[in-house]
Amino acid sequence: MPASENKVQQPYVVAGVSMRDLLAAGVAANVISTPPRVPEPEAGRPSAEHGHREAA
Repeated sequence: MPASENKVQQPYVVAGVSMRDLLAAGVAANVISTPPRVPEPEAGRPSAEHGHREAA
């Protein structure tokens, strides 16, 4: 029997990646590609222009 008749097609096998790792990679990519938020003005600190007056 020739050697070519003996060969059976094997599926291509690669190392697996867990779904958890795949989802974590997607979340990490989203975090990295999202620009940082603009800081909001501090609500707890009154500024000098808004109603604060010096004592006479």
